[in-house]
Amino acid sequence: MCKYKTAFAILLSCVLMACAPYSSPSRNTWSQHLNGASFTDMNEMSRVAKRPVYLGAGGKLVQDDTKTSDTLEYGDKLTNDNIITTQYMAQLEHALYDALRKPGISVQRAGTDVTVILVRDAIMELNVADISQTGDDTLNTISRILKKYDATFLEIAGYTDAMRDTNAAHALSLDMAKRVGVYFSQHGINTTRMFIVGRGAARPIAAQDDVGRLTNRRVEIRLSPAR
Repeated sequence: MCKYKTAFAILLSCVLMACAPYSSPSRNTWSQHLNGASFTDMNEMSRVAKRPVYLGAGGKLVQDDTKTSDTLEYGDKLTNDNIITTQYMAQLEHALYDALRKPGISVQRAGTDVTVILVRDAIMELNVADISQTGDDTLNTISRILKKYDATFLEIAGYTDAMRDTNAAHALSLDMAKRVGVYFSQHGINTTRMFIVGRGAARPIAAQDDVGRLTNRRVEIRLSPAR
């Protein structure tokens, strides 16, 4: 009888945990969750500097994560690597696009980089600095795709609308970016893949009117192939 009670208790616990809404951990633990992440812009120089750390933490390159077809084995290596990388990132773009058909979310590709734009209200509580239930579902979906296409670096950048206090804007944008980074870390994403930045009100993508402000408050996740 005790055996059945124990099994029932475990099952009940699992059900309750699955139904419980996500809440970001205490801010004083974020540095632990984000250990290995870089707090700088993701560019060619920073990716090259991060590459040995990333590989040392079990990271993979696109060429290692892709089955090379026989038709590519006889061509120029650089050309073949570029073809493989382009195909890999195109597949990633399609996977994200198909899974994220929701208001306030867009997926874009420029060259071999893929960017997911998440309007703040699409992933966070309206008046609270925390991930919403909808955001939990969205970020969990992205996490699953990132684990499948794991030969990528990701830059998580937070943005605000126009604010008089530029320091406050930077702090708010960095808080959003870190919060998403912590979520990914908790859901199995290798932190050595991450670059986390807060850009305040820089790079607006809409007018600074009432509607545009809601769009400019956002998190952008830019994915770049590891090669």
